[in-house]
Order: sequence, then structure tokens, then C-alpha cells
Amino acid sequence: MKEYREEGQEKKELKPEEPKNTGWAKAPLAENIHYFMKWTLISVIIGAAVGMIGAVFGHGVILATKLWQQFHWTVFFMPVAGLLIVWLYQVGHEEKNRGTDLVLESVSAHQEIPVITAPLIFVCSILSHVVSASAGREGAALQLGGALGNLTGKVMKLDERDRKIAIMCGMSACFSALFGTPLAAGVFSMEVVSIGIMYYAALVPCLFSSFIGASIAGRMGLSAEHYDIGLVPSFHFQGAALTILLGILCAVVGILLCQSMHKGGTLYQRYFPNPYLRILAGSAIYIVLTLIFSSRLYNGGGLHLIERCFEGESVPYYAFLLKILFTAVALGAGFKGGEIVPALCVGATFGYTMAALLGMPSGLCAAVGMVCLFVSVTNCPVSTMFMAFELFGFEAMPYFSLGVAISFTLSGYYGLYHSQKFVYSKIRTEYIDRKSNE
Repeated sequence: MKEYREEGQEKKELKPEEPKNTGWAKAPLAENIHYFMKWTLISVIIGAAVGMIGAVFGHGVILATKLWQQFHWTVFFMPVAGLLIVWLYQVGHEEKNRGTDLVLESVSAHQEIPVITAPLIFVCSILSHVVSASAGREGAALQLGGALGNLTGKVMKLDERDRKIAIMCGMSACFSALFGTPLAAGVFSMEVVSIGIMYYAALVPCLFSSFIGASIAGRMGLSAEHYDIGLVPSFHFQGAALTILLGILCAVVGILLCQSMHKGGTLYQRYFPNPYLRILAGSAIYIVLTLIFSSRLYNGGGLHLIERCFEGESVPYYAFLLKILFTAVALGAGFKGGEIVPALCVGATFGYTMAALLGMPSGLCAAVGMVCLFVSVTNCPVSTMFMAFELFGFEAMPYFSLGVAISFTLSGYYGLYHSQKFVYSKIRTEYIDRKSNE
């Protein structure tokens, strides 16, 4: 922004100070080479370390998921798991830990990520999955990776600015290790913090860490996610119009999901200020919902429900609403995990439902629904497009591009993360600097 100083009736623009003529300023090529070599080494270390830990975490989540799918009675242990989670966070003096919001603030502000965040989110997320809580793994990956990246920065004695890049590297590496989308993960950590600007200084480190993390996880037996969307019709006027309509509706569903998540947590805290009572109440509500909807379609992260959409199996038309309800009840009460996989599940089931009404292929609509929901709740269009290509291929690119653009624009300033900043307006070329949901 320009600054002015009044002198009589005149306003003179203040010129910025000239940069000091240092040795590095005289040799930008040398500075760039130094940056590249330095961050290549750091990103390799972070990518390898976080990739291995992320792979172990991913296998733990998979085993926990198989456990509750085989033994449905694990849901009745939710109160025990919930009390243990609350106790662990209190023992670690992290009862006020804001999860992913804390990680975002560590990049945009001067918040510190405690080292204990990593083991806490690791253990408590797996506990939540064992009892079939509707929680994902990628949100937990951001916390796990961010904490490990911050720890690496401390050990290597990086300054505050470089430590922010290390945090983003950790986020990218863990996200990529768990989901197998290195391009999307590499860009997401740079894009999610401040909408309208990206931390391009982290581009090389984040991409390096992301690809290394995905490679390490793959070698440790953690397979990347990929879905076959089936028939993709030629893109024409009718297809574009229907995609625009689907993008508009997904923006509305995305706002509903965000509001449900935030309002659910607020209501819990209002009526159950004690965290132990809160998680017991949430466990009771969740168990009752599970008994009412005994199919167990809405328990767990939701990958099994996403797979049903692409395999053409029967999915209730109201599945997306129930998935929102189950997720808000579980995460609002204090169970740990991420919101991203449930959001993808909501998008897939909503798109699958709309396919019959729009007369479009169900696989294509489910895929467009997934990416539209993702962008509407994360506000990250660039990483969403990369994710679409990595999950579904390039054949449906026109549908993805149009749907993502519409859903991103019309979802407004809602989002899953309170600490996410909108630096520039979505609809005007102006600086707004506001937080999500303000």
C-alpha cells in the first residue's frame, strides 16, 4: 500500500527505502543457488522423516478402520476412547489446542506448535478411528506434519521465517504420504493459509518434501488414492450448464458443512463446558445415531462410502446430510481427526445423488461433487485442480475446472478453518484481509 505525507496542501508519495547494497544483492544467482541447495537438503530430511511417520500413521488408520468394520461393537467404546483423548490432551497441557487452526497461525502469525502436538494427534486420531468416529486423516496430517516440520526447524536452528517454510514442508509431506497426491499436497500448504496470496518461497521445498513423502509412503506399502470415474461425455453447452448448476449447489452444501461443524462445536461448549462431559454427551449422541442408521455407512472417515459411489452401488439420496451430521457430532464433541475426507465423502454422495436428477454419469458427478466440496470448504482452487487430476485423471478437466471455479466463488468467505485469512476479495480486485466466517 502507498503511504503519503502531507506538506501544506500537497501530498507526496513516500518512496520505499533502497535496499542495502549487500554482497548477496550483487550476486542474485549465488543467492538463488544457496537457497536451492539449502532447501533441497532440508526438504529431503523433512520429506523422508515425515513421510515415514505419515506412512506409519496411515497404516494405523487403515488397521483401525478395518477393526471397526469387522467388529461393529467398537462404537460402544466411544465414551472410553473419548475420555482417554481428553485426558491425554490435559496431561500434555494441550486442552486448548486449536488443531489445524494452530498450524495455520504458526505460518501466518507467530504462534508456536508444541512438539507434543505430533504424538497427541497421532494417538488420538487412531483412537477416534477405532471407535468409528466420523473423522478423516488429512486434517490430522496437517497437524502431524506441521508439528514435525516445526521440530525439524528447531533442531536445525532455522530462523523464524525459514521455520515457517519448514512447517509447510511438513504439512505437504504428511498430506502427500497419506493421500498420494503430491502436486495437490505441495501447493495446498502454501495456498490454504492466506487466500489471495501464496508463499512462493516455499514452492521448491514443499514440492520436494511432498514428492519424497509420497514416495516413502508408497515404498512402505501405503497406496495412493485413485478413482475410475467411468464414462466422460464430450464437453458441450448442456454439460457446461449442468456443471455450473452442480457447482452452485455444492457451494451451498459446502457452506452447510462448514456452519454445521462450527455451530456444532459452539453448541457443545455452551451446554457442556466440561470437556469430559462434552465428549461423553457426543459419544452418546453418536451411538444413538449409529443404532438408528445401522448400515454403518456414515461411520468412519467415509472412504468406503466414496468407493460405493464410483462402483455404482446403492447410496441413499440423503447420505450427504447424514455424513454432515455424523461428522459434526463426532468432531464437535472432541474426537480427533480431519475434516477433509468427510468433506470429500459429502461431495461424492451429493454428486452421486444429483447425477440421477441431472441426467449425467454418476461417476463424473461424484468426482465433480468431491472437488467442488473440497474447494468450497478449503478455498484452495489451485490445489483442488491438482487433486482432481491426480485422483481422476485429465479426461474430465473441463468439468472440474468449471465446477471448481463456480463453487469457489459462490462459497463466499466460509471455510473449515477459523484462522484462514482472505487477503483479497473473491469477487473484486481489492484487499480485504479478513478471516474465515467473519
